[in-house]
Amino acid sequence: MADVTDAAFRFIIAKYGKPDVMWTEFVSADGLCSEGREALLHNLRFDESERPIVAQFFGATPEHFYRCAMLAQELGFDGIDVNMGCPEKNVVKQGAGAALMKNPALAGRIIEETKRGAGPLPVSVKTRIGFNIKEESSWIPVLLEAEPACIIVHGRTKKEMSLPPADWEAIGRVAELAKRFGSSSEKTLILGNGDVTDLKDAAEKAARYELDGVMIGRGIFGNPWLFAGLSPSIEEKLRVMVEHTLLFEKLFKDIKSFDVMKKHYKAYVNGFRGAKELRARLMEAENAEEVENIVENFERR
Repeated sequence: MADVTDAAFRFIIAKYGKPDVMWTEFVSADGLCSEGREALLHNLRFDESERPIVAQFFGATPEHFYRCAMLAQELGFDGIDVNMGCPEKNVVKQGAGAALMKNPALAGRIIEETKRGAGPLPVSVKTRIGFNIKEESSWIPVLLEAEPACIIVHGRTKKEMSLPPADWEAIGRVAELAKRFGSSSEKTLILGNGDVTDLKDAAEKAARYELDGVMIGRGIFGNPWLFAGLSPSIEEKLRVMVEHTLLFEKLFKDIKSFDVMKKHYKAYVNGFRGAKELRARLMEAENAEEVENIVENFERR
């Protein structure tokens, strides 16, 4: 998730509840192949504790995906992901993200070029069940034909954004399509995504819909302990929130606005007495030192 699962948050997740695999924020393949490359490379920073770690790219130019796949090899990533699901207007306008569902031929070429540049690294695709309507039965075979190592399916259309509940029945149909699809290569793994709240929910959905795994996105927001199956105390949540803030400032000072960090406070600080007032004060903070002081004053009271 852009400006959420950055290097600071992934480090915190790896420390307190590491999943099987991590993905980076998505990064513009076009931008990485332009004069603005240096300004984007910080989005591909990672710590060894995060492995296995997958570099995620978006764009609409096959040659750029080839070059970015080679870059991912050079940077030491464990895999490469092509985002074909982002519904954001600015991404779709570029013909990227979810827009690739409307251009199957281009989508196939992008996967082909990514695999060509990836060498030994596996290539995955993250997508949705359709653009304006549910069309997994016609869209997913396009991806299967290109033989990615993995397809991650979000159970909503582009048009639905994140509004209605994710359609896990549609995700289950994708798993069925993959089983029936003939291929001489190794089986393409199918992962489901959308509205997964905890490990029990993930395991139940994986079993029910016969999936190879489940990706959790928004469920990890403000909850680095999710993959460890832990329920931290309020004091622990606030301590780790401060730790996260200090690391964010260390890694991204003068690179990202401190306001980016504030979306995490809405997730960390909720469900306890005084949370609303604490969040209001945190939203006024301008740096990590102020956040530390605000939390210390709250705990003393």
